[in-house]
Amino acid sequence: MTSRTTRSRLASILLAATIGVAGAAFAQTAPQAQPQSQPQPQPNSASALKLPENPQLYGTTLPSVVKATAIVNGAVITQTDIDQRVALLAAASGKPIPKEQMPELRQQVLGNLIDEVLQIQAAKAEKITVTEKDIDRAIARLAQANKQSQEQLSKYLESNGSSLKAVRRQFEGELAWEKLLRAKIEDTIHVGDDEVKSVIDRMNASKGARQYKVSEIYLSAPGGDIAQATARATQILEQLAKGASFPAYARQYSEASTAAVGGDLGWVRPEQLPESMAAVLQQMSPGSISRPIPVPGGVSIVGLEDVRNFLAPDPRNAVLTLKQLTIKLPGSSGAETEAALRRFAAAAQNIGGCGGAEKIANEFSGEIVESDSTKLRDLPPALQEMMMQMQVGQATRPFIGNDDGSARILVLCGREVPQEGTPTKDQIYAQLNEQRVNSRARRYLRDLRRDAVIEFR
Repeated sequence: MTSRTTRSRLASILLAATIGVAGAAFAQTAPQAQPQSQPQPQPNSASALKLPENPQLYGTTLPSVVKATAIVNGAVITQTDIDQRVALLAAASGKPIPKEQMPELRQQVLGNLIDEVLQIQAAKAEKITVTEKDIDRAIARLAQANKQSQEQLSKYLESNGSSLKAVRRQFEGELAWEKLLRAKIEDTIHVGDDEVKSVIDRMNASKGARQYKVSEIYLSAPGGDIAQATARATQILEQLAKGASFPAYARQYSEASTAAVGGDLGWVRPEQLPESMAAVLQQMSPGSISRPIPVPGGVSIVGLEDVRNFLAPDPRNAVLTLKQLTIKLPGSSGAETEAALRRFAAAAQNIGGCGGAEKIANEFSGEIVESDSTKLRDLPPALQEMMMQMQVGQATRPFIGNDDGSARILVLCGREVPQEGTPTKDQIYAQLNEQRVNSRARRYLRDLRRDAVIEFR
């Protein structure tokens, strides 16, 4: 197992909610955009405090949060805790963190650790405990996903400046919060049959509409300072352009409720998003990442994973039955290779169905490999585009690319396209329930922060 592979799995497993603590939300937490033609004056959120316009400050400056340890309701967070969590993020991202971003990152990590302490304390106050066995099972799943023993995983983490203890602490916080939400919130949520029916009706009315599978990093703009939020987003975007993990950075930096699941918004329609975000999204291609987009309350970076038509069959979901025919190309001269490719292409064009593959294989001394369950979307993009236009019995044009002196064609022997259907009532009920749990959970954590006694040293 290479360190690169381990980083990839850590990014997707550890930093994208491996143990399923939080499901994907349907849209960001920022409010929906208002029509841009008639800007509405924004109320002063501090007016109720009746603050002086030019306050005079007394006393000494507050200590630096970056360098401090913190005591949260009596529980200590050390500098080592912060350092190891930062190292864990760096290992999962697979990229070094620029020095200029370290102060802000340390503050963010400290905030996350404070939240974890509050979540664990709240769970214990309700007589809810996370046992060592619970954490052991989560660690075992992580090690298994990385195809490592726990000892190997521990050594890998230590070699990157983190530790298994840091991962255990993160799992403890997530498990404690999951159990607490189940006990305090989930049992009090009610979704009515009329609400489920309303969602189904809206889905059927939207059948065929364009949908986008989106991930988001949302940064708020305190005091309306969009320029500052844009500058922070630009720094993150620079690291993403260098290959940093989008889910890892979303989990660490995003202030939306989807941060816990790597920023995953799931499948959304443009009208579910702020207007500025929807306008950019519809100009993007799958696999791309947007520039920082101003949205109500801050800015967002959007990653577009895929596009589909809602509740309509997607040809890329087709499961194909294929024959791959491979021939060796003569390597004596470019002219001979070109002539062999022309002959191979002519034979492929007149293959006469899958049954004709053996004849061509004999003619060119080729080799046939069969596959009965290849997903079209798993093929390289160029082959996807070609095969979506093909009929059963046709072959692709010859293609090369493995630098092994060979050429290949794929013969389409069968295609099955799964039918998309409206989600069941149970699935919609679960989605609505999840939305409400997430909303209540955010308010619950906000209240815990408000009532906490936190001392920085």
